[in-house]
Amino acid sequence: MAPHTTASETALAGLREDMAGAVYVPGDPGYDEARAVHNGMIDRRPAVIAQCAGPADVSNAILFGRETGLPIAVRGGGHSVAGTSVVDGGLVVDLRRMHAVVVDPEHRTVRVEGGATMSHLDRATQPFGLATTGGRVSTTGVGGFVLGGGSGWLERKFGLASDNLLAAELITAEGRHVVAGPEENPELFWALHGGGGNFGVATSLTLRLHELPHMSFALLLFPPRSGPAVLRAYRDLGARAPDEIGGGVIYFPAPPEPFVPAHLVGQLVCGALVTCAGPVARVRETAEPLLALRPVVEVVSDVPYADLQCMLDDPPGLRNYWSAEYLSGLPDEAVDVFAARGERIPEGTATQHVLFLMGGAVAAGPSGYPQPWRTAPWVVHPFATWEDPADDGRVVQWVHDVRTAVRPWTTDAVYLNFIGEEGERRVVAGFGEENLPRLAAVKAAFDPDNVFRLNHNVRPAA
Repeated sequence: MAPHTTASETALAGLREDMAGAVYVPGDPGYDEARAVHNGMIDRRPAVIAQCAGPADVSNAILFGRETGLPIAVRGGGHSVAGTSVVDGGLVVDLRRMHAVVVDPEHRTVRVEGGATMSHLDRATQPFGLATTGGRVSTTGVGGFVLGGGSGWLERKFGLASDNLLAAELITAEGRHVVAGPEENPELFWALHGGGGNFGVATSLTLRLHELPHMSFALLLFPPRSGPAVLRAYRDLGARAPDEIGGGVIYFPAPPEPFVPAHLVGQLVCGALVTCAGPVARVRETAEPLLALRPVVEVVSDVPYADLQCMLDDPPGLRNYWSAEYLSGLPDEAVDVFAARGERIPEGTATQHVLFLMGGAVAAGPSGYPQPWRTAPWVVHPFATWEDPADDGRVVQWVHDVRTAVRPWTTDAVYLNFIGEEGERRVVAGFGEENLPRLAAVKAAFDPDNVFRLNHNVRPAA
């Protein structure tokens, strides 16, 4: 047996002995389940998957990966559309067993372990009438979401998820435990507001909570031909809406829900979603210009926030390809272009063509973080999901065509959680060129060897 193989097997035996969690290698029962991620296009075979039970396991796994020379991927929710949560022939530091959520209702804070999902967070805070900005999908991992910035339904009222970050605990590339906050490691704390997983493995995050006694929404479905009128009405509504209001316009195939007539199921519709961090009377009043357009389906209701978070969930295992463009405005020409692309959604897929309303506390919030996209009033988010690999080419091309079509109105800045691997220029656009030297200095201090590079990467300063 070759010496390096013996060393690897010895190190693996040591990792198994040191781990409170579980270790999987190819051929183990449960290995294939452990390596599967949300995006069905990703089929990678790690050499080792370390399912960590706590920070000590994370440290041991990182040191094992460095000792054996394995590239290291970090998995929280596994929702990275590029599949960076898993790596061929490398080590996956899997945090899914670390999903505890501890709510402090008196101080309105919550401590969330690194492997928790939005559902873990929202279900824990809801009994106290408290919430914080979360992702729009309940299975998204809290860690990657927050560290990437964190855009969700409550952002116009409560700011981005990262605006509510009070402290973070990380395991560094050297296996050390560090705490980042406004007073302790403040440069690292700054970098965690949009810099993603470049600086260590987040084992816990402490977030600010807000009172949320009411949540309501209006979901109105229209035939696609009504799309331009719906979009103009939504644009005008959004320009004067209070910060409690969020949502967007979505072209998508009507789902088989009880409120959708049978003849519409599977047919393309233009949906207007108005969310409200307030009572149902307020959302109905806000949505009145849309209601006047006579939707074919009208749902206006109070809803528990955690349930609203599940409305756009799509099942794991579908093929996924997404992107985004942040717009400086939404003139009539942009409206017409967006509507035309919505009517060309690839047939036979579950694709969504989304326009989200931004602004409010997002635009008014802290401007010093590496989040140059936060001042845009609108974001176009082509979100393609499908089953048949034979459709890959046409579906991916549709996403590219959407980006090209709206380019005359883009700001160039982009929220990196919304995109996959789109090249170095897009990474720079996500962080802001003016922020890169500062991010690179933090990277050099906490990960000088760029161990955590399977992400939208910040290279360490020389």
